[in-house]
Amino acid sequence: MAQDPGIGYRVQATITGVKGECGAGHQVGETFEISCYNPGGLCGWFYHDIFPSLSTFQFGGSLPWWEGDAIELRCPDHHNLVTMWLKRFPRG
Repeated sequence: MAQDPGIGYRVQATITGVKGECGAGHQVGETFEISCYNPGGLCGWFYHDIFPSLSTFQFGGSLPWWEGDAIELRCPDHHNLVTMWLKRFPRG
């Protein structure tokens, strides 16, 4: 299993919405740590889809439509849409 080298920000994921029925079983209120080295139990489809944003976010980057240290991301399954907030925290 890959070892997280502890670089970049710590990122906490929180499931904030489920429209329909998530095939992976994600539920509103579920919280877990996620990183480029650890999917944290997130569905593989969702993790694959958000990986570019996650890597930018974890290593301190930003995109023009992001504000601060929290971003909202959505599952690629629009029929059973799962919404998730990522918050980043300095390590230490």
